[in-house]
Amino acid sequence: MTNEERAALAERARHIRGHIIRMLANSGSGHPGGSLSAADLLSVLYFRRLRIDPKNPRWPDRDRFVLSKGHAAPVLYGALAEAGFFAMENLATLRQFGSILQGHPDMRKTPGVDMSTGSLGQGLSVGNGMALAAKLDKKDCRVYVLMGDGETEEGQIWEAAMTSVHYKLDNLTAFLDYNHLQIDGRIEDVKSNLHPAEKFQAFGWHVVEIDGHDLEAIDEAIDEALKTKDQPTMVVMHTIKGKGVSFMENQAGWHGTAPKPEEAAKALAELGF
Repeated sequence: MTNEERAALAERARHIRGHIIRMLANSGSGHPGGSLSAADLLSVLYFRRLRIDPKNPRWPDRDRFVLSKGHAAPVLYGALAEAGFFAMENLATLRQFGSILQGHPDMRKTPGVDMSTGSLGQGLSVGNGMALAAKLDKKDCRVYVLMGDGETEEGQIWEAAMTSVHYKLDNLTAFLDYNHLQIDGRIEDVKSNLHPAEKFQAFGWHVVEIDGHDLEAIDEAIDEALKTKDQPTMVVMHTIKGKGVSFMENQAGWHGTAPKPEEAAKALAELGF
């Protein structure tokens, strides 16, 4: 990755974070913390890695992205708008009645959304199905799934993790947004979900641990996944909830609290808007 490419991706991530703040301030509800922590990943995916066509969102040979932690929809909507799947003006309609941008992703309403999500714990199972279907159809498209760390307290995640390995889904890459916070506080206090890298490795996954805000590290982890055969890859991303906005960083209270106008203005100023 050249310095110019890195700078371009960083700028995309900055704009995605700006969209998140504006959307949530306008709607008065939503989830900023886990959206902000995933902006760097979606910048790399949507502007460097995913094989997609915004003019043909249902292109059969496209790569798929599943936002398993569907409450972080604002980060996905920001990336999709930046990529040209729909007009920027739609971002101002988040969570409004009749909008194509609902509080959780809806594949029937939103161009570019590959799976309706929101009920936690289900995204990896969906990703398994997509990846297995691609293999059966002899397509070379890849499937990417983003999960929250609190979400891995769900038993279905671990059933799905076994399935991924059983079918040797090397066209599946999962990302864990490991920011240590969920709606009720630190994950260590809620259900002591420590050492996810070791857990997935024990289940038979190829595991990579990175700084989830390092654009080059994200890109290199995807390269490693592409080279890994007969195993799914789990990328454990060490992240900061609320990344980019000082008063939101590492604060569980910002999991599902929209910023007030004055807070939004302060956040946008910090982001350089």
